Amino acid sequence: MNVPKEIKCVIFDMDGVIIDSEEIHKKAYYETFASIGVTVSDDLYKTLTGSSTINAFQKLVAHFNLDLDPEELVLNKRKRYVNFFENDPTLHLVKGVEELINHCHNKGLTLILASSSAMVNIDRVFNRFNLNQYFTAKISGADLPQSKPNPEIFEKAAILGNTPKENCVVIEDSDNGVKAANDAGIFVFGYRNPLAEDQSLINADFIVNNFKRLHKII
Repeated sequence: MNVPKEIKCVIFDMDGVIIDSEEIHKKAYYETFASIGVTVSDDLYKTLTGSSTINAFQKLVAHFNLDLDPEELVLNKRKRYVNFFENDPTLHLVKGVEELINHCHNKGLTLILASSSAMVNIDRVFNRFNLNQYFTAKISGADLPQSKPNPEIFEKAAILGNTPKENCVVIEDSDNGVKAANDAGIFVFGYRNPLAEDQSLINADFIVNNFKRLHKII
């Protein structure tokens, strides 16, 4: 798929694209795994990256045949994440993303946030880093029946952006997110985040490891 000739709407993932929170999500997940006595391999964890927390725990409960409520596990993990989020002063935006957001906003493009994170976490990030002013809409995969790799979140993003899919682009850092964009029929930039080395991004339409490159394209 070629880069759209006229880009009107940019759909951003959040974790790993806007904020370098993958590490604290991972810490929160593994603390939760330890609390319920399961050992999750790196390969299994990789399949969860990019999914909503409820979908991830539904998968784990089925995988390990656990007699546990996935929604209770979500709350368990969320408390741990909030603790890391509020007490980690080093938490920061991904390098170059604020400049990219400003670049897109100044060009009059519509910006939509489409994240698998719960809306409470999205709002926490957007309020901390003052990002609400740039975005037309925010969508949480946790509010949908299925999160990424299901394409619904990006189909909904295009609708909320009031933009035809052929004039939209997605920026993603996970294989689940890339697949969701592929299946939605929307051009997807794969951002190679150094903290997400286990993601291949092989099916992205264009891969970048520096957001400055996108200033010339978007």
